[in-house]
Amino acid sequence: MFYLNVIMPFPAEIILRSVVVYLFILAAIRLFGKKEFSQLTIIDLVFILLISNSVQNAMVGSDSSLWGGLVAAGSLFLTNYILKFVIYRFRFMDRFFQGEPIILVHEGRILDKNLKKERISLEELELSAREHGVASIKDVNLAILEVDGNITFLSDSYHKHSRNKRRAHKSMGTM
Repeated sequence: MFYLNVIMPFPAEIILRSVVVYLFILAAIRLFGKKEFSQLTIIDLVFILLISNSVQNAMVGSDSSLWGGLVAAGSLFLTNYILKFVIYRFRFMDRFFQGEPIILVHEGRILDKNLKKERISLEELELSAREHGVASIKDVNLAILEVDGNITFLSDSYHKHSRNKRRAHKSMGTM
């Protein structure tokens, strides 16, 4: 087996390993789809914990010292900072890494093609609508799967409800 430390000094190897693992995990999460972000189940939590444990050795190799861990963690923080800066500076990179919002319902009509593409069942869509106070999908003007995995619902009844809530807050002096 070929080891990187033949080519690079020790800290550089940990930095390279950490950056490669970071980018791999980022790509893998991106491939899973948006809905996974907002609907973290116990299975997802266990998966995340196991993934983090499984890639630890890939990042630090045989070094389990405090220094090796700090170098790996620092590399991850720096990589994350740089990636966020690049995404902020170059908007097309935001679409590349996070995707774009997807319309799921338009004028009360469910867009089955988009539901299938994002692997969202009709039951999940209806549950989310009820959680947002929308009684029926037919009442929805627009439902959008956001890049963070949440579904936004816009409907006439929702706007009226929101407007009445804002009025109540203003009259109580809370807005």
